[in-house]
Amino acid sequence: MDRKVLRNISYGLYVLTSKENDKNVGCVVNSVIQTTSNPAEIVVSVNHDNYTNKVIKETKKFAISILKETSNPKIIGTFGFKTSEDTDKFADFDHKMIEDMPILLDSCGYLVCELVDTMETSTHTIFLGRIISSGDYTNENAMTYKYYHENLKGASPKNAPTYEEPVKEDKPKTKKYKCKVCGYVYEGDTLPEGFVCPICGVSEDFFELVEE
Repeated sequence: MDRKVLRNISYGLYVLTSKENDKNVGCVVNSVIQTTSNPAEIVVSVNHDNYTNKVIKETKKFAISILKETSNPKIIGTFGFKTSEDTDKFADFDHKMIEDMPILLDSCGYLVCELVDTMETSTHTIFLGRIISSGDYTNENAMTYKYYHENLKGASPKNAPTYEEPVKEDKPKTKKYKCKVCGYVYEGDTLPEGFVCPICGVSEDFFELVEE
């Protein structure tokens, strides 16, 4: 099977959120699809291992914040590479509650959904949600999966539906330093003094030399 053809399918980048009692939870997803317009319904794919998956099944409600190209990259680092089980992911980001669901303000807009149905796959749950509230914040471009990889140089979490094992390519050799938290790769002879990861914000101590 030629897996490269799957890269031609369009993906966005979103923060899927829900609420467990008084605790806001969320994770990054890239598979959100509108299925019908009347009633307005969407589906979203979430890995079984994501804590947010468990919470949505309990609360029967979720929200989607649509990231834009200028959204703070640390949103992806925080919501994509940490777990809500032991981290307050919303602590450093402006957000508000709509229909009792947390919405990130640094986004293009949002959708709040009531859970209609689920389908289980071998690794992911497909949630079908009916939109009960929505809002559009900006005319800026929504961030696509392609933009994230080509401009922010980010990697996919292993829980993402689109995750693939890295493939070595024949390129002129250069030093590469990889973030052990989010997978961001910096290319250069050495890491600049005081360097921090532009995706997840960790210091240079969390980078390792992966190729010379």
